[in-house]
Amino acid sequence: MVCNAWWGLLALGALLAAASAEAGEPRVELLWPEGAPGAAGAEEADKPSLTVWLAPADKANGAAVVICPGGGYGGLAIGHEGKDVAAWLNSNGVAGFMLKYRHAPRYRHPIPLQDAQRAIRTVRSRAKDWGVDPARIGILGFSAGGHLASTVGTKFDEGNPDATDPIDRASCRPDFMVLVYPVISFTTKYAHAGSRANLLGKNPAPELVEGLSSEKQVTAKTPPTFLIHGGADTGVPPENSVLFYMALREAKVPAELHLYEKGGHGFGLAPGDPVLSTWPARCIEWMRARGIIKP
Repeated sequence: MVCNAWWGLLALGALLAAASAEAGEPRVELLWPEGAPGAAGAEEADKPSLTVWLAPADKANGAAVVICPGGGYGGLAIGHEGKDVAAWLNSNGVAGFMLKYRHAPRYRHPIPLQDAQRAIRTVRSRAKDWGVDPARIGILGFSAGGHLASTVGTKFDEGNPDATDPIDRASCRPDFMVLVYPVISFTTKYAHAGSRANLLGKNPAPELVEGLSSEKQVTAKTPPTFLIHGGADTGVPPENSVLFYMALREAKVPAELHLYEKGGHGFGLAPGDPVLSTWPARCIEWMRARGIIKP
């Protein structure tokens, strides 16, 4: 009875959310309406936010994904690595939440991580409002956004039960991760120097570089992960995904890696490539197999 009642509330939340906006019309939600901690000013660049695209009511299945566009920690590719991704997720009944996180030159670590953790907490704490299941909230990141996503998946907490802000009481652990040509390693020859410099500065402390090299932070509690990379990627070599996959295997974390023979960097959903464009379907199949997308 309790389970049925919960799902009834979930369905009601989805209907109310859908009724509050026209289909396909996104809403922007500031992560900190009263001002983000550590803000350097009051401009748009100082206001991290979520752009919310809820799945159509007749397709919504309760799954949700926080989307982290790439941009080398110096910008955000919100088109092909943001809005287009939300549309694809929505077409499969998954709610999409595009994160506009703070980045260089105004912000360095730990600000982007702080924003991404807040994004997961926000979606989880407001799951009923948005008609999503708080136990099926994932994070998807491209390039440097993939590094940010992998950092959230390896550095998380269960929330502060004593916090006055209800959002801060929620866990920031994603239930699954999708990493597309991600920046992972900061300590090997495969590191993307630009992302590392933008995030950590020109001469970061060795322990900071080590701590933000995601393949070295994997534990048995790291969420199940789906990885995609192109073999011809010279900007962020595919070894980044391979290293993370190997670390997941070592920790016995469920993982799937799709390494394409061809494909450079930044292809997004790759709509114009007959081979690379198969990865979104493979990802949806993986999500169904794991019970993330339910009938």
